[in-house]
Order: sequence, then structure tokens, then C-alpha cells
Amino acid sequence: MSGERPWSAAVDGVVLSVRLTPKGGRDTIDGIEVLSDGRSVLKMRVRAAPSEGDANKALCRLIAKALGVPPRDVSLASGATSRVKRLTIAGDSPTLIAALERLCQ
Repeated sequence: MSGERPWSAAVDGVVLSVRLTPKGGRDTIDGIEVLSDGRSVLKMRVRAAPSEGDANKALCRLIAKALGVPPRDVSLASGATSRVKRLTIAGDSPTLIAALERLCQ
């Protein structure tokens, strides 16, 4: 695996790349994965089905809980109908990045 992380600091928080598996049996974060094109993503699973945006909502709730931020601070920036998504997480960038690093140890 490359040393590249699937997140980067933004002006008002962090941008996070995720590969989501809906109907994955449980809500969990499986760690960092490198896609075939070389991009790093945070691999996540949720129990929710991908219908009516339920899986996307579950994804936002899961990452908010894992990082200790309110769900309203996590939003889907792109990839609403794709498995690979970009999330924006509002807050203090260094604090959020440190929390993401702890999640992936």
C-alpha cells in the first residue's frame, strides 16, 4: 500500500474519499484500500440498502460517530450513486485528521 491517505485538509475541515459497500451486513470501517487506479480510499460497509439514499445517510452517520462530530457536519460532496464517494467533514482539520489516523491504525 502506498503512504497516501484518503483524506486531505480543506479550508473548513477535511475531504475524505470512501469506497462504500451497501448491504454489507454491519456498519463498520475496514481500513484503507488502494484502488486499481492508485487512489486511496477508506473502505466502509453499512447495513442499509442503496435505495433512496439510505446507504449514503448511514455512511454519514457512521463516519460522524467514528470521528465524534455531529452528523450535520458530514456531507456527501460527490458520488451519490457510485461506490466511491467524497465526503466533506466540517471542523478543525488537524483534529479530524488525527482522529482518522487513529481509526486506521
